[in-house]
Amino acid sequence: MSLKEISPDAVILWKWGLVHVNLTMVFTWAIMALLVLACWLVTRDLSTGTAVSRWQNLLEILVSAMRDHIRDVTRSEPGPYLSFIGTLFLFIAVSNFLAVVPGYVPPTGSLSTTAALAICVFVAVPLYGIMDQGVTGYFRHYVRPTVFMLPFHVIGELSRTLALAVRLFGNIMSGTKIVAILLAVTPFIFPIVIQALGLLTGMIQAYIFSILAMVYIASATRARSEKEEKENEGNGANNGAHR
Repeated sequence: MSLKEISPDAVILWKWGLVHVNLTMVFTWAIMALLVLACWLVTRDLSTGTAVSRWQNLLEILVSAMRDHIRDVTRSEPGPYLSFIGTLFLFIAVSNFLAVVPGYVPPTGSLSTTAALAICVFVAVPLYGIMDQGVTGYFRHYVRPTVFMLPFHVIGELSRTLALAVRLFGNIMSGTKIVAILLAVTPFIFPIVIQALGLLTGMIQAYIFSILAMVYIASATRARSEKEEKENEGNGANNGAHR
């Protein structure tokens, strides 16, 4: 199997000096343009009345499901996290779903794309943590229960970022290549079933990636909520004692 068959990064479409455009970039830009166009088409005629379009119904169901999942994970209002987590899920889901198109290679089958997505999560986690707890409050957990835990916490942050990237890349890349091999060997009913299974796997991977991102963000913001709950419990106990 050649390098071009393993990763779309190896397919260079245009090059000028050190600057080049590969197949992964083209498909990534195409998906982003498709998402922007679809969002514009669906939201340009939004209605607050009882009569709404099918696309608006679908959009409301999707957004409601995302909000419910975020609320279940964070135990807080999902508004601040919806745009980031929703974008991650939609990009990965659409990337994987379009694998049924002939000649298309999912950008999520490229380690460079999954690494970029994982880095976005890596940056978002401390940002949300700082927004929720402040700079001192967030970075204090790196030295808990002792300052000697600092390198272990840092290694943990880096390792889970690597795990996010490799997990998504490995599942999508391997699924795509298995379907291609089966199509070459037995180009009839069985590869179609595997293709459908690959689409299901792609949707599951989009869900898992977004949920893990939300779990990491929730772990960075949960300390404050737990502290507030303990303070409320303490205040309730004191009020009961005074009575």
